[in-house]
Amino acid sequence: MKLTLKLRLLLLSFLMLLSGCSEVPITGRSQFNIVPTSFMRSLSFQSYQEFLSANKLSTNAQQTAMVKRVGARIQNAVERYCEENYMFDRLKGYQWEFNLVEDPNVNAWAMPGGKVVVYTGLLPVAQNDAGLAVVLGHEIGHAFAKHGSERMSQGLLAQFGETALSVALEKHSAATRDLFMRSYGIGTQIGILLPYSRVHENEADHLGLIFMAMAGYNPENAVTFWERMAAKEKGPQPLELLSTHPVHATRIQNIRDLIPEAMEYYKPQ
Repeated sequence: MKLTLKLRLLLLSFLMLLSGCSEVPITGRSQFNIVPTSFMRSLSFQSYQEFLSANKLSTNAQQTAMVKRVGARIQNAVERYCEENYMFDRLKGYQWEFNLVEDPNVNAWAMPGGKVVVYTGLLPVAQNDAGLAVVLGHEIGHAFAKHGSERMSQGLLAQFGETALSVALEKHSAATRDLFMRSYGIGTQIGILLPYSRVHENEADHLGLIFMAMAGYNPENAVTFWERMAAKEKGPQPLELLSTHPVHATRIQNIRDLIPEAMEYYKPQ
């Protein structure tokens, strides 16, 4: 009996749900991801180059060297973790790149495939290599855990239903590219994806502590970094229910709770 188009789409959706379940290393959390890694990496490389073309790289040699130095140590730690735990495909296709851009915002981000950007506005808060390692460990933790792919998978199903994957793979459509950028925190909205964002933030903190410790940075620096961030952002904070990031007091306490585990990986360099 010949299957109708609708039935074939429903069957495809069911198979995607089954095949899309995986587990985040270190934390063990189950996640749903139907977007191929190669597709996310392709979008990442394209978007990264477009971003660099539209933004000015820092001409401060010392600060740029700091970003690349700390980035290389976190990169080495992530690669070592994958090698020691037989996750040889986890970083397949990665082309690591660390850049510092002229921007007063206190921000940094990492895309799939190892593409990382730090804004100059972050450095006064980071203060030193260890402070920067807190941020890079966290941002690379997002990429390592495939949080962007997970959020994009949720968004695809919410927007397109059972035709999600075929729509997403259609020549990098404008809708897909927009969803990709929003999956990395640009244009975040309050709704069904919001609770996952807070989970992702806590998970990235967890992974980041492990990676910075393996890179030879004392994970206790994460507490002092977030205390500095809290001091910078004086004034009332948004209700945690309406925030994609945990409030500082919650985040700092979570980090304190995770430090004993992270210290098991710490070897000063």
